[in-house]
Amino acid sequence: MELARRRVPRMFFDYVDSGAYTEATYRANEADLAAIKLRQRVGRKLSDRSLHSTMVSQPVAMPVALAPTGIAGMQHADGEILAAQAAEEFGVPFTLSTMSVCSIEDVAAHCTKPFWFQLYVMRDRGFVDALIQRAMQAKCSALMVTLDLQVVGQRHKDLRNGLSTPPRLGLSSVLQLAMRPLWCAQMLATRRHRLGNLVGHAKGADDLTSMSAWVADQFDLEFNWEDLAWIRHRWPGKLILKGIMDADDARIAASTGADAIIVSNHGGRQLDGAASTISKLPSIVEAVGDRVEVHMDGGIRSGQDVFRAIALGARGTYIGRPFLYGLGAIGKAGVGLALDIIVNELDTTMALCGERHISEIGPHNLETK
Repeated sequence: MELARRRVPRMFFDYVDSGAYTEATYRANEADLAAIKLRQRVGRKLSDRSLHSTMVSQPVAMPVALAPTGIAGMQHADGEILAAQAAEEFGVPFTLSTMSVCSIEDVAAHCTKPFWFQLYVMRDRGFVDALIQRAMQAKCSALMVTLDLQVVGQRHKDLRNGLSTPPRLGLSSVLQLAMRPLWCAQMLATRRHRLGNLVGHAKGADDLTSMSAWVADQFDLEFNWEDLAWIRHRWPGKLILKGIMDADDARIAASTGADAIIVSNHGGRQLDGAASTISKLPSIVEAVGDRVEVHMDGGIRSGQDVFRAIALGARGTYIGRPFLYGLGAIGKAGVGLALDIIVNELDTTMALCGERHISEIGPHNLETK
């Protein structure tokens, strides 16, 4: 994290390392996970351990995926491509954001296996339909629909930094760039500097000014559960719904034909004051039963956090900030290192809790008060 802070311009590092308003929910995601105590067991055979599992029927090396994160290509040149390659080599899913710097086609051209695509539902349904078709043509194996961004939560650090992609050349941003010569050299070596999924595809969004105006105008206040039928009809593959924080919403989501839901508060970047994701996970798992897979993101910083989420019923988890810190620090190798750290921590934790297979983890592995 500290290496990323030193190498990435502040405006882009803060974009990752921040939450909405007071950042209370951002902090709660981590704190509530850390407060869960693990039950240590001894005297058990620990050979032949396995972390292998599936997420929406896709084999994974461990129940962890890289979460969709906007403008990852501003943490490191060609960031989404590098992260996708690292995830592919490790054996976990990578999810490309609609708001990525590298386009769907860019990532597909540099990977040999399918990745997942995250969809923001915008007012321009023609553009949304085209995104779905592009994801199909790129052979994306899952479509993830984000439900919690009809209104954008205020992130004070982004406002202070005047965040934009590419950065506005005001005095502050010029100074930030001047202090990050390696980052600048890497960016000069690539042609990918804008929102790749929009440029040339979104009507009238061809330069920085028009692109920013187009995005600001596209958040759809009319989007509701009924619109998911339209998406389900157009997308034949696995469908994941992201942003569920309420048991009643989870029950509705389970009836839409989705294959999985993600308990997510957008990493604490939307509704500040919302509950942590780990605190809502058990009630949502109970609400949907086996009708749909339940995944979770928010606050996961270690393999122990992954263990805690699995123990409380998650079938899969997502990391955002950990892989982005690695990406910003040393590129593709940093993403691989973040995954290595998590898998080793998860394996060790599983062993010390007396389990040999990820499927054996459950509430019995946690201390009760």
